[in-house]
Amino acid sequence: MTDRIIRYVALIILTLLLFQSNSQAQSSYKYVRKHLERYDDKAIHYGFFFAAPINRFSITHSPAFLKADSAYRIYSPNKPNFRVGFVINAFLNDRFDFRLTPSVSLVSREVHYDYPNSESKTETRESTWLDFPMLLKYKSERRNNSRMYLVAGGTFSIQTNVRKKENQGQSRLSTGNMDFAVEYGVGFEQFFEFFKFAPELRFSHGLVNLYQPSNNAAGVGISKLTTHSVTLLLNFE
Repeated sequence: MTDRIIRYVALIILTLLLFQSNSQAQSSYKYVRKHLERYDDKAIHYGFFFAAPINRFSITHSPAFLKADSAYRIYSPNKPNFRVGFVINAFLNDRFDFRLTPSVSLVSREVHYDYPNSESKTETRESTWLDFPMLLKYKSERRNNSRMYLVAGGTFSIQTNVRKKENQGQSRLSTGNMDFAVEYGVGFEQFFEFFKFAPELRFSHGLVNLYQPSNNAAGVGISKLTTHSVTLLLNFE
């Protein structure tokens, strides 16, 4: 009697497992509507994006940093900022696109000075930059309505204006107004019925030394200032 009950229970469990497996197999072949199916047939696409960059200076110290009687610590903290721009995407082939994403960035960067016998000081650079990124985009194979991609290239930037916060009545840190940076990142494209949404994480490393030498205390201990940023972009095309 007991063996019969065990066989019945095993049969029921096996039946349920087979039913569940069959249901999953059917669901795996479920029809998924493919949005913007002929999206890649067009040579050029346009769009816009909003971005939240985290900016700072990468500081290279001069020999005077160790010798001079000045700040014992000079560093640049991460600062959140804002960027908005347009997307011009040119189709090259099934795997590569060329992208132009001109934008306007509202940027604030700081340099902090810690002194051994006095309070710390901060030099702030608040400015508006016009950015002209030129990127090569590598696309993975599209799976239904999504795909991954990689971007890499360079960005030329021009500073249009700068607001220098006062430090004891005098703004002392001087920086350049043109920059060129290497950029690379990764993104995810999701196709919807009328548009494509693509969140993207991008990294940028400036190649130009923006520091302009001066004879005041803010310049002691600094030989090079380059830009660095990590940016979250929300692209709509």
